[in-house]
Amino acid sequence: MPVTLASIKAKLDQRIGDNMLVIAQAGRKKITKRHGVLSETYPAVFVVELNQDENSFERVSYSYTDVLTKNIEIDFEEENEESI
Repeated sequence: MPVTLASIKAKLDQRIGDNMLVIAQAGRKKITKRHGVLSETYPAVFVVELNQDENSFERVSYSYTDVLTKNIEIDFEEENEESI
């Protein structure tokens, strides 16, 4: 499990273009699951292009601190064993 923002960004840089599932905390006892493709990484955020069949908007961005503080969980669909 990555423990720094730089290591999280480095891991995501290697996975650009891969299908992923983002599980986000949406409030008290609520979670949202979104399927999409990791499209871009920036110094503070990364962008996920969402599947239009499931979502009403095209893309969503998350910060690396969301991953570090476990507000979101990322699973790449090709390999279920590894998550960030």
